[in-house]
Formats: sequence, structure tokens, C-alpha cells
Amino acid sequence: DMKNAVIGNNKQKANLIVLGAVPRLLYLLQQETSSTELRTECAVVLGSLAMGTENNVKSLLDCHIIPALLQGLLSPDLKFIEACLRCLRTIFISPVTPEDLLYTDATVISHLMALLSRSRYTQEYICQIFSHCCKGPDHQTILFNHGAVQNIAHLLVSTSYKVRMQALKCFSVLAFENPQVSMTLVNVSVDGELLPQIFVRMLQRDKPIEMQLTSAKCLTSMCRAGAIRTDDSCIVLKTLPCLVRMCSKERLLEERVEGAETLAYLIETDVELQRIASNTDHLIVMLADYFKYPSSVSAITDIKRLDHDLKHAHELRQAAFKLYASLGANDEDIRKKIIETENMMDRIVNGLSESSIKVRLAAVRCLHSLSRSVQQLRTSFQDHAVWKPLMKVLQNAPNEILVVASSTLCNLLLEFSPSKEPILESGAIELLCSLTQSENLALRVNGIWALMNMAFQAEQKIKSDILRGLSTEQLFQLLSDSDVNVLMKTLGLLRNLLSTRPHIDHIMSTHGKQIMQAVTLILEGEHNIEVKEQTLCILANIADGTTAKELIMTNDDILQKIKYYMSHSNAKLQLAAMFCISNLIWNEEEGSQERQDKLRDMGIVDILHKLSQSSDPNLCDKAKTALQQYLA
Repeated sequence: DMKNAVIGNNKQKANLIVLGAVPRLLYLLQQETSSTELRTECAVVLGSLAMGTENNVKSLLDCHIIPALLQGLLSPDLKFIEACLRCLRTIFISPVTPEDLLYTDATVISHLMALLSRSRYTQEYICQIFSHCCKGPDHQTILFNHGAVQNIAHLLVSTSYKVRMQALKCFSVLAFENPQVSMTLVNVSVDGELLPQIFVRMLQRDKPIEMQLTSAKCLTSMCRAGAIRTDDSCIVLKTLPCLVRMCSKERLLEERVEGAETLAYLIETDVELQRIASNTDHLIVMLADYFKYPSSVSAITDIKRLDHDLKHAHELRQAAFKLYASLGANDEDIRKKIIETENMMDRIVNGLSESSIKVRLAAVRCLHSLSRSVQQLRTSFQDHAVWKPLMKVLQNAPNEILVVASSTLCNLLLEFSPSKEPILESGAIELLCSLTQSENLALRVNGIWALMNMAFQAEQKIKSDILRGLSTEQLFQLLSDSDVNVLMKTLGLLRNLLSTRPHIDHIMSTHGKQIMQAVTLILEGEHNIEVKEQTLCILANIADGTTAKELIMTNDDILQKIKYYMSHSNAKLQLAAMFCISNLIWNEEEGSQERQDKLRDMGIVDILHKLSQSSDPNLCDKAKTALQQYLA
């Protein structure tokens, strides 16, 4: 009677829960003395209650329903097992259920694997439980180690569509961003047919959309993991066109979102796939429809659908931005096509200030992708003053947005970009200096990278502002950062600050002591060739100053280091050290005679003679030029 009362009636479900039916049903379900028929009926009623609202599921979880149902799976009776599994399935697919509840007892997974062979219902429910509870690499590993691939593979050819579909979903979550699973799947065969071939068969146009999409996701994961080549015909001729089909406006909103996101992931790192996709079915124009909803004319007749689509339209926008970002990641012509799509720049600018964080992130990604184009930085980006909303996004955004937004800012600060001036005026230096203090490595790199771009061929005031904003302490902090990328960009910044004579002399007059300390620190540390080379180039710049030279000439420690690197085994370092020497001994400059004498006494001339015999033409030329300064 309870079962009949609650089926399809949420009000009745809530009433029964309030009246305390759940503990009583669970008690009967767990009683050894209850007949199997009674226990099965209890599981069915509980399953029906779980079908209601999220609050119902919470009430069931509070009564510890999961351990009771898992215990029930040990029964010999198949009908009872199926009822328990159906109820577990309903509870686990609810967003309020923590997935980890499936993994608390290690024996549960292996018992579920064993139950897979019992009936088509156990197969359907267990696969559905697995695909909903597999979140992230830890879960994937547990299921993989319990033989999920071998146990589920043969279900892909089951006579039941529901079983085939749930098995396919299992593989799509197992393989996602998981090279280990993907590499295994390639070599698994069912009835003499390899899994990739089975997936390709499930992609065909005559198959249900859900099946096409899910198998495309499996093949996409395998391709991204390197298990299938990007030029394999199953990717180029099957998976990619299938995903493009999913983006057409005939498809439902969810299908268009999933299609675009999967396609964005498939082509993200491969130029050739980006080109193929951009030329398939007018994809770039088709995506413009993602910004116009409701989804299709036919959907308007269904008011419920229309209401749903309006609530979820933001998902379409973020999917379109993501796919545009992937399409434009490498190819200049594709970027041009994207930007020429109707109102594209306005759409991105609007996207940057949407309330949904997902849309904001995707819009910034799209902008970042397009900002790799010199042409666009000079034109569209300028026309739409993109830097304004971008600077706004950079104020107190979460880290994942900050990383992409600051990368974009790096590109907007390149010297040929007209946005450079207004960005500076809007307080960028302060913002970027604060990024260099972030705990997050990517933000530190981007902060210092953007400052490096800003300092390139900049006027003296900007350079002074950067040094003031950074503070000497922070500069030292960055120079002793454990990440080599941060170190290289900081050296790049110093090198850009110390260019053109008046600037070199000015900066060295205010910060000379600290900069020389920093240089010494690095030349003495355990660093790679690139780092040392960059540091010697900074010294060469200092040696090019008029008054700054003296800071090197009066520092015997540094002179000895330059001498040491002239005879180093690496030619790059030898060359960089020679630049320092050339700048110090150059004839036309005041005091060159004294400097030449001091360096001769140190044995530099002997090394130059040796290097003028070098087999490396660059070294040989440089040494000869330097020796001529002595003869002149």
C-alpha cells in the first residue's frame, strides 16, 4: 500500500518521511526474520522515496541507508539484490550524496564487480553507480585496479540498450584525463573487435544522440592521452565530425554544450585538428548561435523546455567561448575568422562581466587565445578597449581566472600593442607587483612576465615606477624563487630595465648596490646555463653605462667571475662574458685606458689571445674585435 501511495507523488513521499517511515522500513529490511518478499518491498519503497526531492535523499542518508543496502547485496536472492541496487543507484545519482560513501569499505567494489554477471539489471545499475561515483584520478584508479575494464568491456555488446549505454558512460568517466586507462582500452577486444572500433560503431548517425556523444567522449579521452594518434581516421573522419554535428542548433541545449566542450578538449593542443574543425560545417558561424536563445524554433512550443533553456543559456555561452579559445589557439587565419564573426568582441567583453564564474573564465580564455595575434592586438583589441574589462576582471578574481587574465595582460603589454599606455594609467604596475607575491606559481610567473613586457623599451619613469612598486626585498625574493621560470622572467625584467645608457646610469645610481649583490648571488649559485647567460647579459648592459661601469670595475669579485666565464666550457657563457669585457674596454669612452690596464694586469688579454684562435667563429671574431681596442 505504501508503495502505491508514493509512486509519482512527492507530497506523499514527504509525508511518509516526516511520519518516520524510513527507520522502520530500514529495520524491516535488515531483519533476518523478515521474508525475502517483505525485504524486497521495503527496498522498493525506499527507492521510490529516493526518487523524490533532494531533501528526501538527505533524510535517507541521515538514517544510514547506504550501509544497510550494501549489506543487503550479500543476500542470495537476486530480486532483493536488484531492488537494493536500484535504490542505491537512485541515491548515488543524486547530487547531495557524497561519492566517497561507495569507497569506504574496500570489499564493496569487488563485490559489485562480482554481481555484474548476475542479470541485465545488476549490470545496468552497477555501471550507473560506477559512472556517477567516479570523480577524479583516485576513484578511477580504485575501479581500474578492481578490474573495471575487463568486467565492463563485454557489456558494450549486451542485447540491452540500457546496459550498453551505462557501460559506455562508465568508460567515458574512467578514461577522462587518465592515460593509464586510455592506454589499456586501446588493446582490449570484445568478440574479436577492438574497443576503439566498437566506439566508432556507436558514433554512427543512426545511433541515439546520447550514445554518439558518449562514445565521442571516450575516443576524445583516448586521443588526448596519446593512446590514439590525432591523425587517425577514427578521430579525423569520425569523432571530430560527430562532435561538430552536436553543435548544430537542431540539437538540445545539453547536447550542444557537451558537444562543444568535448570538441574544445579534443582539438585544444593540435593545430591540424583546429584547422579541420574550423572548416567543418561552418562551425565558427554555427557557434555564434550559442549566444542567441531560445535554442530552436521547435522548442518554443514546449514551455517547460523554453524555461529550462533560458535558465541554462549561460552554459551555452561558456561552451562557445571554450571552443572558440581552442579553435584560435594557434592559427592566425582562424583567429581572424572568429573575430570577424558578428559582434564577437562585444560578446567577449560582455562575457567578462557575467555573473557566472564559468562564463567569465571561458570568456577570458577566449580573449587570451585571440590575444596571441599581433594583428588583433593592434586592431580589434584596440577598437573595443578590451583592456578595461580585463583590468576589472583582475581585481579580486579567483585564482583560475587570474591566471588566464594575467596571461592575457602579458600579451596586451607587448611593445607593439597600443593598449600598453592606457593599461599603465589604470594602475597595472601595482596590480602586477602584487601578483609577484602570490603563493600560486602561475600567478608569480605571469606577474613578473607582464612587468618584463612592460619594461621593454619603456621610458624611464615607467622603469622607476616598476622598481619602486616591486621593492628591493621583493626583487631578491623573486631572484631566489625555487622556480626557474620565475627566475628567468625576473632576470628578463632586470635586463629590460637596464637598457639605454641614461636609464642604466640612473637605475644603477639608485639601486646599484642591490643589483650587483643579486648578480653575484646568481653567478655563485647552482643555476643552469640559460640563467647564468641571462645574468652575464645584465652585467654587459651595466658595463655599457657611463657611470655604471665603475660598479663593475671597483668590484674585483665580479671581475674575477667574468674572467672565469671567459674560459668556461660553454660557448654561450664565454660570449656573454666577452660582451662585458668589450663594453668595459671600448676606446672612445672616458677612462678606457685605466680600465684596459687593470684588465690586462688581471690576465684578460692573454685569454683574448687564446680565444682569437678558437674554432668557434663567434668567439674568434669577438676576441679579435676586443684585442683591436688594445691596439688602437
